[in-house]
Amino acid sequence: MGKGNTDAKDLKKSLFSNKKNAGLILKDDEIKKADKFCEKYKSFLDVSKTEREAVEYAIKSLEENGFKEYKAGMELNAGDKIYYNNRGKAVIASVIGSDPIENGINLCVAHIDSPRLDLKQCPVYEESELALFKTHYYGGIKKYQWAAIPLSLHGVIVKADNTKITINIGEEEGDPVFCVNDLLPHLAVDQMKRNLAEGIKGEELNILIGSRPFKDDEISEKVKLNILKILNEKYGIVEDDFISAEIEAVPAFKARDIGFDRSMIGAYGHDDRVCAYTTFQAILKCKNPKKTAMVVLADKEETGSDGNTGLRSAYLKYFIEDLAKGFGVEGRTVLSNSECLSADVNAAFDPTFPDVLEKRNAAYINYGVVVTKFTGSRGKAGTSDASAEFVGKIRKIFNENKIIWQTGELGRVDLGGGGTVAAYVANLDVDTIDVGVPVLSMHSPYEIVSKLDVYMAYKAFSAFMS
Repeated sequence: MGKGNTDAKDLKKSLFSNKKNAGLILKDDEIKKADKFCEKYKSFLDVSKTEREAVEYAIKSLEENGFKEYKAGMELNAGDKIYYNNRGKAVIASVIGSDPIENGINLCVAHIDSPRLDLKQCPVYEESELALFKTHYYGGIKKYQWAAIPLSLHGVIVKADNTKITINIGEEEGDPVFCVNDLLPHLAVDQMKRNLAEGIKGEELNILIGSRPFKDDEISEKVKLNILKILNEKYGIVEDDFISAEIEAVPAFKARDIGFDRSMIGAYGHDDRVCAYTTFQAILKCKNPKKTAMVVLADKEETGSDGNTGLRSAYLKYFIEDLAKGFGVEGRTVLSNSECLSADVNAAFDPTFPDVLEKRNAAYINYGVVVTKFTGSRGKAGTSDASAEFVGKIRKIFNENKIIWQTGELGRVDLGGGGTVAAYVANLDVDTIDVGVPVLSMHSPYEIVSKLDVYMAYKAFSAFMS
């Protein structure tokens, strides 16, 4: 009887999946490494709340680490480090490998845009002696989550003479912040009869920006005038300059540790800057790879990847074609032999809302980086669905490099789903699969990730590229 039990236990150990919490697997010194790694990640989050700021951060770090800006036709050799800046809103970084480039590229692609509120082109107005901004939300949000929280303003204003002004208000100690108002519960009887999706409507996402009037009894819109006067004095802008501006309202929160054990990070923009940062750090540390290694930090994923800085654009294809041409090779040959980790997050299982995920195939906090074979919705619509052969190859790389990893899917079959950039890279004839970090409260103004999962993502991308 005892031997039978032992045999059964051994057999179960050898045959069953044996995923465990990383906190039970990693030694204390490795956990300390993860915590230390995440301190710099938190600093990155605080200064990179928009795609433009993330690109600025990336280029500064790249140049400090010996990367040179790429120009078509540059002579390149193994070990050379290059980058390409696409309009200040997307960036490609690459380390040339020792293998011939026709053997393909090891590619990691993440996005650096996140859900937010964008100012409309004619945003400034006054109503009942309050000054406000009109906004248009960007990406998939629960609109009610953006009311009654502190917001900061980031972006650029291009004036009539083409002078560009950079805006960043609400992040420094002593800066003013801004907010979207909500109704007090005592007067919200009708509002609370709305369904949750319309608790706050799109046209109600108006940002409060001032209340003091310009001291003149002879004119109307005195508060608006006073606000525009303040902006003119500080930035030299007039109302029409908002027409050629990109100003984003984002949560004014700083990245903070979550929990008594400080095991998690709460912040705005984990989706997908957690994968952007980990892929980026991996290529900074990448030295003498066999295959050419490349990281793309892309824009516009949250709105479908359209536009010339999104991955439906041809800029990645053109970059690889130019690179291939310099080695006397066709770009299509390089692409067909390339492999890609689409570095994007997945939903973490939340015990408060267990019914939307199928437990056996959900991702869990602290169980490592998530390998997502397919995304899409319902009948896998909009997914590239990685091949068994490529999934097997990724398993082997991760296992050999002692990466703690898990699988996951984005919700029950008929409930949800979502997309990443994987399909757009796969459409270039590149083997592609999603790999990223599980996130709680995804797409909210304050998302949560595990420090151990962040560190495992970094190790996974490093192993893949090297």
